[in-house]
Amino acid sequence: MTLCGALLFGFSLSVCCDIVTRLLGSPWLWLQEVTSTLFIYAIFLGAAVATRRNDHLYLTAFAEALQGSARVAAELTIRGIVLCVAIALIYYGYLNFLRGFGSFRLPSNTPIASLYAAIPVSGVLIALFTIEQIINGWQNGFDHPEPEQDAAHSAAFGATRLDRSQ
Repeated sequence: MTLCGALLFGFSLSVCCDIVTRLLGSPWLWLQEVTSTLFIYAIFLGAAVATRRNDHLYLTAFAEALQGSARVAAELTIRGIVLCVAIALIYYGYLNFLRGFGSFRLPSNTPIASLYAAIPVSGVLIALFTIEQIINGWQNGFDHPEPEQDAAHSAAFGATRLDRSQ
């Protein structure tokens, strides 16, 4: 999560620097490469982090509406689909990575494979986190209730109390 925040901060900073250097009349051309690299890595690693936290690639509304064996079947099916997508990211991302050594980014002339490496890495992390969720869900159940929020947190975000007895 910290890495994703650092990538997003670096992306924002490089965009700002790119704008400033262009306004000053002497653009740093390598900043576009830095910006695109940070953006791509933030997207793919962010997808892996979101998978780990059950915030992405996950059909919560459908699965949480079920109970018992139907819930287990739905959770396993959803995670099986996510695992298949992760395997596709690994396989096709690796093929794309290998092909990327024939193309080069300008002005640095680094292989475009340096960008494509984020795809199979993300696939490996998504697969790892999905397998972890399957094992944990199988052992401990897939029901994970939302943590209760304190009154200060709810008030800070505009929530109102529905208890009319007071």
